[in-house]
Amino acid sequence: MLYWTFILWFLQIPKFVSAIMTVNISKCYYKTTEDFHHEGDVMIGAFFPIHTYYSAKKIPHPFLPYYYLDNHIQYNFKNYQYILALLFAIEEINGNPNILPNISLGFDFYNVRFTEKDTLMNAFNWFTNRRKKKILPNYNCNKKKFSAALTGTSWTTSAQISTLFQLFKFPQLSYGPYDPILSDRSQYFSLYQMAPKYTSLSHGIVSLMVHFRWSWVGLILPDDHKGNKILPEIKEDMQRKGVCIAFVKMIPATWTSHFSKFWENMDEVNVIIIYGDIDSLEILMRNIGQRLLTLKVWVLNIEPHVTDYADYFLLDSFHGSLIFTHHYRKNFEFTNFIQTVNPYKYPEDIYLPKLWHLFFKCSFSDIDCQLLANCQANASLDVLPCHIFDIAISEESKTIYNAVYALAHSLHVMSIQQIQIQPHENGDVLVFSPWQVITILNTFLKEIDERDNMSLDWRQKLNAEYDILNLWNLPKGLGLKVKIGSFSANTAQHQQLSLSEEMIQWPEGFLDIPQSVCSESCKPGFRKIILEGKAICCYNCTPCAEDEISNETDVDQCVKCPESHYSNTEKNHCFQKTVIFLAYEDPLGMTLACIALCLSALTAFVIGIFVKYRDTPIVKANNRALSYTLLITLTFCFLCSLNFIGQPNLTTCILQQTTFGVAFTMALATVLAKAITVVIAFRATFPGRMVRWLMMSRVPNYIIPICTLIQLLLCGIWMAISPPFIDNDVHTEHGYIIIFCNKGSSFAFHCVLGYLCSLAFGGYTMAFLSRNLPGTFNESKFLSFSMLVFFCVWVTFLSVYHSTKGKFMVAMEVFAILASSSALLGFIFGPKCYIILIRPDRNSFHHIRDKTHSRRNKTYVM
Repeated sequence: MLYWTFILWFLQIPKFVSAIMTVNISKCYYKTTEDFHHEGDVMIGAFFPIHTYYSAKKIPHPFLPYYYLDNHIQYNFKNYQYILALLFAIEEINGNPNILPNISLGFDFYNVRFTEKDTLMNAFNWFTNRRKKKILPNYNCNKKKFSAALTGTSWTTSAQISTLFQLFKFPQLSYGPYDPILSDRSQYFSLYQMAPKYTSLSHGIVSLMVHFRWSWVGLILPDDHKGNKILPEIKEDMQRKGVCIAFVKMIPATWTSHFSKFWENMDEVNVIIIYGDIDSLEILMRNIGQRLLTLKVWVLNIEPHVTDYADYFLLDSFHGSLIFTHHYRKNFEFTNFIQTVNPYKYPEDIYLPKLWHLFFKCSFSDIDCQLLANCQANASLDVLPCHIFDIAISEESKTIYNAVYALAHSLHVMSIQQIQIQPHENGDVLVFSPWQVITILNTFLKEIDERDNMSLDWRQKLNAEYDILNLWNLPKGLGLKVKIGSFSANTAQHQQLSLSEEMIQWPEGFLDIPQSVCSESCKPGFRKIILEGKAICCYNCTPCAEDEISNETDVDQCVKCPESHYSNTEKNHCFQKTVIFLAYEDPLGMTLACIALCLSALTAFVIGIFVKYRDTPIVKANNRALSYTLLITLTFCFLCSLNFIGQPNLTTCILQQTTFGVAFTMALATVLAKAITVVIAFRATFPGRMVRWLMMSRVPNYIIPICTLIQLLLCGIWMAISPPFIDNDVHTEHGYIIIFCNKGSSFAFHCVLGYLCSLAFGGYTMAFLSRNLPGTFNESKFLSFSMLVFFCVWVTFLSVYHSTKGKFMVAMEVFAILASSSALLGFIFGPKCYIILIRPDRNSFHHIRDKTHSRRNKTYVM
């Protein structure tokens, strides 16, 4: 699309150049006057900048015929709207019988050339009414009465004229932007600023930066009191909203070659804010246009005449710019009025003939330089391109319109007061003294409402509504300003800025919303790390920590997921954790459960063998009652491990530790009783009543209930003080919540284990002492070895237990229970089952006698 547009535009250049060269500008065009007069009973002085004089060294550009008409003059026809706004307001007032009846308003126009000498000279000319004649201060050679002067757009122009006007206490209305210096009543007591004092513009600009995530922007301000005042305000707003200023450029009052460094660092950003008034920005705009800085989004606070300089370039530096303008209702009456304006209707106007001669091919009479009527059909200002003349009312024009009405109402009040005091006769025009006008204006500007129902008191209208315009100037010369949004500080904060992004045309080179950042945005899952010594907008990105997320870009801190959730690998979402435990369906839980059941079945099988062969020597020799007790207890030891498998509840949590502690206590107490029984049995052959009494009274059998009662007491205290409870572990395994039984009192748990170890140590000691005692079926060695294995298992368990988390900790305890129980079963009853089942020949009294006899013979030989 851009390619074909460029081709079509390029093909039109020869025709365009030919038309330019054939323009025949009459010599009458160069007879330019500085002022003109519009008749009225009471005159208003209008000081507007319409054209500027350049030095003779200024070389005209061949493609700028509408503006550089000779080597000296440049016209700005857009400002001609100021004259039309003044004329429109005066005609409305003169046609209104309710305002200043029988008194007509008129005006004297003087061009402002931005030189103090010419400005003051024009002011003297208006005071004395002696145009281009010798000035006579304090004298007025005309019977017309003056009411007030309209000055602007530059604050310097208003200040210069005010130094003269306030000497005579003459009222002056400024239609330029509000300036805090001009509000100093002690210095400018006769000057009134009609533009409201807006305080929300910086908020609107910063809100736009935040909306588009432009955090690294440039700022260009005029190097004067207004620029120095707005700079801290914008900086404060930007700092509060997290927007950083890459550079601040101050526009010099005098542009020289020294300021070539002004354009340095421009490439650091894609968005640049330009704040100032039309006068302070004029040279800057020309320089930007000449440099073709097309890869920049310019954010402006005014509507500069950026399209006035239409040349043969297709691209424009300001295409895609965003402009903040004060919101006004459309004045359709003013638009209709512009359509009726022509040089024949207002012959005194010096600019209308020039416009009609240039754009509608009207010719001048060679005799008196009067404009002839041989113009194009339908000649009207509303058909001119926007970059030449814009029919939409500008802010300055609206202010001029309001100022004329304010002045008219003030004069009307004065006329009523004078008529009440002394009615005038013979139709004489009322005399309005300057100091009376100042007094009435001061009162009126505080009380009167204008037609738009908005207060004329600028101090009451602090927050205005702004329209945000998008400049469409491709191809160059199109000059459309399209409203794409608005900003109003009077609404809720989240509703202040309203934009239609789909309507925005960005500068050439940007296919999407331009980015202007110091660092690339931190994507979701990352957070910012501010670099030391850098602006807050310059940062690095680092991933969020474990179980923390960020689901937005450029976050300062990651958000921690709830304990019941976990973060995904991208760290941008929290997901619900899965509840797990050592379940029967789990491979580990299923394996341990099967082992426990198998070992329980094996223990039951051993019990059956011992019951079946209960009358054999090996079963009788090892105390059948204790063997049955130990086997039954081991069965419960194997089965108690099942309490640790499955979803925990309060009952299973309590049964886990109590059944484990009591079952193992009975088993170890039985082993201790068996070891003591062996020692007593072999000591019974020695003389002594004590040993014989121990054997006869079966004291070893009381060891089991006594030891068990002690363990029950410990468990009872444990359950009473700090019983086990259901707990969960959300940190051990990523994405899972592990449910397990918390031991409650860790001290009580270790006391139970310590007590079991003391029993095991006692059994090991007794078995070790009886290891060398004679006897065919002496099981002391097996008892001592089983206790040794028991020690190894639980000592290893304690060290691993404290370094294991989650369901593996539970599995480790189950494994310790099964391993220690298996050691008791295997080392104590394994050899006996081997003899009973595999070597029954060794399980007979004949074999015992032969073995005993051979041992005695061996002893005698030795």
